[in-house]
Amino acid sequence: MKPTVYLPSMLTIVALAACNSLSSPIISSPRFTTYQAEGDSATVAASLNSFRAALGGILNAPNSPPTDSGRREINWDGVPAAVTNVDTFPLAFFNVNSKRGVLLSTPGTGLRVDSTDFGVSAQFHAFSPKKLFAAVGSDEVVVDFKLSGTNTNGLSTGFGVVFSDVDVAGSTAVALYDATGALIANLAAPAKSSADEFSFIGAVFATPNIARVVITSGNAALNAPVTDVSAGGTKDLVAMDDFIYGEPRP
Repeated sequence: MKPTVYLPSMLTIVALAACNSLSSPIISSPRFTTYQAEGDSATVAASLNSFRAALGGILNAPNSPPTDSGRREINWDGVPAAVTNVDTFPLAFFNVNSKRGVLLSTPGTGLRVDSTDFGVSAQFHAFSPKKLFAAVGSDEVVVDFKLSGTNTNGLSTGFGVVFSDVDVAGSTAVALYDATGALIANLAAPAKSSADEFSFIGAVFATPNIARVVITSGNAALNAPVTDVSAGGTKDLVAMDDFIYGEPRP
């Protein structure tokens, strides 16, 4: 699928802002290009590679100092065993332990990197095996950017996420905010069309605009005592895999 250049109208922006508790009124939004795909790993990888190229193409190594170009990626697979399969994944891990300019948080009770497909191997599959990521007690994860390894706030040119098991259209979204707290994009991840497929959604701006990202994965907490729609339930439970984003800049 071709990337789409999108300049939201004022009415669209206000409507999106009204749907998100972290939003503030928006006067204008800069132009951005969306990248999305759903399907098998090869299909999603093709869209993801276009997204990477739009961010600058150069992957900056973990723990490398802040720079003014390129991108960073998180695929969870290198997370050490001590903080895998527990509900207390460190919020600052990817700015302190493995410096990539990201602070994580959630309105839930914690975060979890899981190597067991969250115990539901028939439902969740890793895009970059073997680990997946989710909030605990919530379907929401917040990402704040820092200049890598520092306490200085940063801005990114783009952000994208690969999701596992998006069954319901509109259940999963990535909301992007600028440094003033204004919503500048709200991107719905496409639902999969058949079993064992992935979904990708991302956006790229011409200049660094993104200070905060709010990711909504499905419409219920993954660890809640509910059954996914794919197994006859009423809720869409979704896990996350790769995060890809532009190098956080001043």
